[in-house]
Amino acid sequence: MRKFNKWIDLIWWAVLYLFWVFVLQDRSFTFSRSLTIQFCYLIFIAANYYFHIAFAVPRFLYRKQYPVYGLLLISGLLVTALLRVPLVLYMNRHFFHIPGPQPPIANIFFSSLLNISIWVGALLAVKLTMNHLRLQQHMSEMEKEKIKAELDFLNAQFNPHFLFNSINSIYAHIDKHNPTARNMLLSFSEMLRYQLYDCNTHRISVDKEISYIRNYVAIQQARKDSSLQVCLHIGQDVTGFFIAPLLFVAFIENAFKYVGNSEEKENRVNIRFEKHEDCLTFTCVNTREPGARAGINHKGIGIANARRRMALLYPGKHELHIADNECMYEVTVNLQLS
Repeated sequence: MRKFNKWIDLIWWAVLYLFWVFVLQDRSFTFSRSLTIQFCYLIFIAANYYFHIAFAVPRFLYRKQYPVYGLLLISGLLVTALLRVPLVLYMNRHFFHIPGPQPPIANIFFSSLLNISIWVGALLAVKLTMNHLRLQQHMSEMEKEKIKAELDFLNAQFNPHFLFNSINSIYAHIDKHNPTARNMLLSFSEMLRYQLYDCNTHRISVDKEISYIRNYVAIQQARKDSSLQVCLHIGQDVTGFFIAPLLFVAFIENAFKYVGNSEEKENRVNIRFEKHEDCLTFTCVNTREPGARAGINHKGIGIANARRRMALLYPGKHELHIADNECMYEVTVNLQLS
């Protein structure tokens, strides 16, 4: 790789040198003189350039030591411009054999300083811009990898967490002659298939997600007391688009976990999905026992994962509102689909 970069640098300097010779040459000079003059400039410009790229930039500019770097930049330009003065005088006398008085030293110096400064500044600006863009691309790729790894970790936490809860629910109803348990087991098998085979992607058909939620609600409704009223409403427009899998189940699971169980009071879990234009609205409401709020912690792993997944998968495109009062817990999610 280093050898390749050296060849790239060599080709780049050769192209720049030819550009100076054929495009920027002084027509009053002979071609051989232009070749020599531009080659001398190339040496001084390249020396300045590599001094900054190899030493001054990483040692001082990237460490935000701007006064030191500015001093080095100015010093390097002044030194190379001064060194070019005796070289020009020597070449004029002994190589080009120019008779008569030589150009004033001040003219040679300031002309050299101007040309070297322009090209060193331009080359450094291009190099630093390319380095910045390359760094930004690298950081973007690393951020994507980090998000992917974090999502995989969150999903790996979420799925077993729910599966074990479901298995425990089914286990309590298993009986050879129990149709309820058989139906629950059938629903659970569909849910397991969905998690194992359909959820290994960042987007899933909302129809499959809704089917999964229906099975989940059916299992939870079967294991709860008959006094629990469950309403699952799916709007007519909630079909034919894609969303992140298992995005709402944590809230639904939470509702069934903390819904009230009093026989003297109506216990409800209401779940609604509605779509208006490009916005999907999810609402989940559960009643609970008065006074039970203090003993309930709604910041468990499921809710935390759901929050984090929405932040990662729908940045700036979701709203999560939680209303937590004495007798009711309500979650509302607005999700922008485009």
